[in-house]
Amino acid sequence: MIDRRSVFEIHRLKDAGCTERQIARQLRIGRKTVKKYLDHPERTVTPRKPKASKLDAYRERIDSFLEEFPDVKAPVVLQRLRKEGFTGGITIVRCYIQRKRERNRNREAFIRFESAPGKQLQIDWGHFGSLTYGTASRKLYALAVIEAYSRMLYVEFTHSQKQEALHQGLLNAFRYFNGTPEELLFDNMMTAVTERCGSVIRFNDAFLDFLRIFKIVPRACHIRSPQEKGKIEKSIDYLRQNFWPLRSFSDLMDVQGQVNQWRDGVCNVRVHQTTGERPIDRFAGVGLRPLPPLLPDCRESATLLVHQDFAVRFDDNSYTAPPWTIGRRLTLKADQTTVTLYHREKQVAVHHRSWERKKRIELPSHQEQVKKLHRRLWQDRDIALLSSLGQEAVDYLAALVNARQLIKKSVGKLLQLKEQYGAVSLLSAISRAMAHKAYGADYIENILRQEKTPPKQHPPVKLKNEDLNNIRLPEPSLADYDAYILKRRKEE
Repeated sequence: MIDRRSVFEIHRLKDAGCTERQIARQLRIGRKTVKKYLDHPERTVTPRKPKASKLDAYRERIDSFLEEFPDVKAPVVLQRLRKEGFTGGITIVRCYIQRKRERNRNREAFIRFESAPGKQLQIDWGHFGSLTYGTASRKLYALAVIEAYSRMLYVEFTHSQKQEALHQGLLNAFRYFNGTPEELLFDNMMTAVTERCGSVIRFNDAFLDFLRIFKIVPRACHIRSPQEKGKIEKSIDYLRQNFWPLRSFSDLMDVQGQVNQWRDGVCNVRVHQTTGERPIDRFAGVGLRPLPPLLPDCRESATLLVHQDFAVRFDDNSYTAPPWTIGRRLTLKADQTTVTLYHREKQVAVHHRSWERKKRIELPSHQEQVKKLHRRLWQDRDIALLSSLGQEAVDYLAALVNARQLIKKSVGKLLQLKEQYGAVSLLSAISRAMAHKAYGADYIENILRQEKTPPKQHPPVKLKNEDLNNIRLPEPSLADYDAYILKRRKEE
């Protein structure tokens, strides 16, 4: 037997002038079948009898299980059926349960719910591939926020779904809407819902602290119930279909700039299919609650150490700080565009945020401060005196600077050791300390004590003027005397 569509095609081709042979060849059926249905087109088409299945005798039993426990798993059902004599495998049980649930889901009716003006905002995340910065790839997400009554939409693209990104996006949405709703509806995202057991919900503590400032009531959808926030689900689909195709982007700011133009020039000024009005016109009658006078700081925050290269490490990059902060811990606050460093309550540096990886973001003023600091050090009288001993002393001074030692104090002690042990012994101890990367005057003193006993020296004459007692002269270079004597001999 053939279906009614094939019978229709047989008569259509016959009316078009085709012979029975041509009809049979085109429809790939026998000539006798063509003739039979040309003569008797009303012949009933009897459907094929379905093949018997081992599950036939147990279908009603499975239906009763699903009615009593809608979320029961196939292995559990199979265990019960085994006890009742079922000899089939788990595959046909699982397929039957899936088909049954799909049919029940398709038959389920949902009541359309319309919120009052200003009552509810719905939010959700959407994943939109990634953006490339040099050799680094950053995932791209869109936080969509819709005012439920008017369908007014706000979209913010980010490279993160962290807690701070959610809070900052919502704060920007409240600013865009110029107010806050009574409640916020969302799915069971980890940044909003920490734990859920049926109707008992444990909300994220940081999220509750954020909403408390705005006096907003959180509402979480039931698990696997996207229809409860259908307005935002459709808005993200609309974003994918109407904004995203046929566009190219250079960076995050470019994406945000383009979506802002699309939001204000297309999305919120179109006639909405459900309401029959433009969202911007419908939103004019929405009375949101005013924003509080003091808004929270939602930037990503961290306390970081300033390393010897006068920089902190954040998000796989290095950001410089003033050299005087080396060894201190600064507070870093970052948003989508800037990275700001604070020492206690004082702002000490502001950088443009880089989305590349393994980069050093440096302010020219910081590099210049380092150069000035080094110039001031080398112009000091005691430092110049110690440097006159030779290259070993100069290298050790540079190592002391990098090791964040107290330079003035260390140099003063090294000069005292020079007077006590002599320049040759001091340089020998410095060389040994450099080999072991031991930076500090205490290390030098320890080496000298182990190697030599200080020679007996008569103390110098003490003068009444202490400034004269503190005068130190550079160590004379014997090589200069040798050169002078050789020169005189040649002249004589």
